[in-house]
Amino acid sequence: MTAVLPGAFTDALTRHGDRVAVTDPDTSLSYAELAARARAAADRLATYDVAGRPLRVGLYATNSTDYVVAYLAALYAGAVPFLADSAFGPFELSRIAEDCGLDLLIHAPDAAVEQVTEELLADADEFGSLKVSRVRRTDAPPPPLLPDTEVCRFTSGSTGRPNCIEFSGPAVLAAARNWARGTGLSAEDRIACLAALSNGLAFNTSLLAAFLPGASLHLSRGLPTASRIVRLLESTGATRLVAFPALYESIVRRSSTGGFTGVRAAISSGAPLRDSVREEFTRLTGVPVHNYYGVAEAGPLTYAVDGDGGGLGTPLPGVEVIADEQGIRVRSESMGSRYLNAPGVFEERVDDQGRYRTGDQGHLLDGVLHLTGRTGRLVNVGGRKIDPIEITEVLREAAGVLDAVAFEAENQHGDTVLAAVVAVEPGLTAQLLRTHCSAVLPSFKVPWVFHLVDEIPVNSIGKPSVERLRRLLADARSN
Repeated sequence: MTAVLPGAFTDALTRHGDRVAVTDPDTSLSYAELAARARAAADRLATYDVAGRPLRVGLYATNSTDYVVAYLAALYAGAVPFLADSAFGPFELSRIAEDCGLDLLIHAPDAAVEQVTEELLADADEFGSLKVSRVRRTDAPPPPLLPDTEVCRFTSGSTGRPNCIEFSGPAVLAAARNWARGTGLSAEDRIACLAALSNGLAFNTSLLAAFLPGASLHLSRGLPTASRIVRLLESTGATRLVAFPALYESIVRRSSTGGFTGVRAAISSGAPLRDSVREEFTRLTGVPVHNYYGVAEAGPLTYAVDGDGGGLGTPLPGVEVIADEQGIRVRSESMGSRYLNAPGVFEERVDDQGRYRTGDQGHLLDGVLHLTGRTGRLVNVGGRKIDPIEITEVLREAAGVLDAVAFEAENQHGDTVLAAVVAVEPGLTAQLLRTHCSAVLPSFKVPWVFHLVDEIPVNSIGKPSVERLRRLLADARSN
């Protein structure tokens, strides 16, 4: 089957040759330079080919021009890129490598990949600062990909293993085209992207979507502090800012106003942005915040124009949204195909009309989507979905733990966080529990707060009382 994405990128990179395509704090590449580097890196990848099937290449790094080069190189080499969240730890990375049958891993030089890789391919200079390693082989044959799969991305699964979503080339291209069309993205736009390219927020809004009309993509490194944001906006003359709600909340808390002169739109997604924060951000900076709703399995779904009354906007082109007593169900041209490593799970979430059950609850008011809650148990922390049951099971494995409950809570700023109340034997501390969790979980799944008790409070039928657990946290915070 002929791949779609290599041709789409080739067309864009050729048409916009001398325009700036992508930058980071150290490098700026024009469209022509990006094409040349990607082709050279693709030629290198081709030397590592495996017989009988496309090469499976994991990308495990933070945003950079080198990351974009590596992604395009995988596509040009006829390989399938697997975009792993750089926040995944060795435990989850090893599960991904095993579940998905990765052949190579492109990673930062200091990434902890020893459990996964067996050989550093030191001659891969075409990837800049990133390194290419051969993944440790297992006896199990890799699960077969669908014939039209061109990209794989991950979402948090309920089993502790990140679910690997297969996407066809047409689905990825449709996500980019419909986003550009639905939001008015043009060649004059300069996108300051503070979200990881492995995440749907950035992947769908700031990669191929930027390149199709000839816009430029500007990437930051390190934690997105207020000073870094200002430097990025001022140095690039950004017209769009793409970030998670936590960044906008940080700007509001610090009353940061510098660098926003040229920004015409700030795009937020991953978790609901409170109306008070959105309004205060716009008051401080003069920049409207456009909420965007999407799910990893179905791509970008809605976009809010001029606030849309605090909702998440109206459906993008190629998207159908149903909101009723069954929850929010969606059908889009950018739908994933299935979970490679969880057979049947994706299919169970699709109704007989081909609509994906998102697990969110909400309603449509004058065509604008408003969220009201979750139908499932996953907790949305900073745009990442976390299963509290998984965290509870990890805590219960720690020596000295009698029982544990992980659940959604709020910090002092009103942000959603993951909390854990743990019944322990004498001598066990919160720091020891944090160390235990950090050894087997990525950093974003480690509870924000641990509260230690002698016994977990339960309700009348013997189940943990979340209401009483929340009260314990509130009482502890006020003391």
